[in-house]
Amino acid sequence: MPEAVVMTGYGRPEVLRWAPVAMPEPGEGRIRIRVKAAGVSPTDLAIRSGRLRFPLGEPAVLGYEVAGIVDALGPGVTGTAVGDEVAAMLMDRGGYAEYAVASSWAHKAPSVSWTDAAAIPGSVEAAVGVLRQLGVSRGETLLVIGGGGSVGVIATQLAVAQGVAVVSAVGQHDDVFAAELGARPVRYGAGLVNAVRALGPVDAVFDAAGTGVLADAVALAGGPERVITLSDHDAAGFGVRLSVPTPDRAPDAVADGLNLFAAGRLRLKERHPMPMREAAAAHRLLENHEVHGRVVLTLD
Repeated sequence: MPEAVVMTGYGRPEVLRWAPVAMPEPGEGRIRIRVKAAGVSPTDLAIRSGRLRFPLGEPAVLGYEVAGIVDALGPGVTGTAVGDEVAAMLMDRGGYAEYAVASSWAHKAPSVSWTDAAAIPGSVEAAVGVLRQLGVSRGETLLVIGGGGSVGVIATQLAVAQGVAVVSAVGQHDDVFAAELGARPVRYGAGLVNAVRALGPVDAVFDAAGTGVLADAVALAGGPERVITLSDHDAAGFGVRLSVPTPDRAPDAVADGLNLFAAGRLRLKERHPMPMREAAAAHRLLENHEVHGRVVLTLD
């Protein structure tokens, strides 16, 4: 019987337990993946803590992004064979497990490690999706709030490659990295608006940070029309769009991200692998800000 990290309730990291679960079966157009690595996202922490609540299913298994080996094919699947190495974003979660079912996936190059592949799907899908929704184009200036995070790092590179000037709002550890990616870094904090305005006008704002920055974002963009946030649930109060993962937001993003990384044309936030059975410890480290990089849960 396979095992998974099961969320036994909302609360502290201790609600995550390694436990037996039923083997998932791939339905029409789906594949089953023998998981080698699963990314840990801020959304996972928000769900587990209870800050974000919705029906989780039974068993409740977190994890939106995985990399692994195709183990079984559902009816109607073509272009993929058992044994293929893939990465996937799981719209219905389930990545913290020995086996997961995916409805969309992308093939992984052998040169890309499992840890790296699992760190790509969710971040690149969000980055590509929001950039498309903002409609940024060559010659414009984009402010990325949270430019030092996993999504912000990728969004910065993709925007720069499109000829967009990027201002990246980061913490004290990420100034140099943001500049290396082609952005002009500014610091979070009370002086953010003045620091950004000193660099010139902003055409659009991508809030990849979380909460508490939308008033500044709207002020800098001259209105809410071209401000999008990934996770601030006060967005409606500011007239700002809250962008959430959907199958059609950026369906080609994972494949493109894997290919760019394999070609050496995409850098990622530093990865921090931990055994999947230590998911509770991983959540604790992230909540206590003891890990600066991207945590990826691994299986042998």
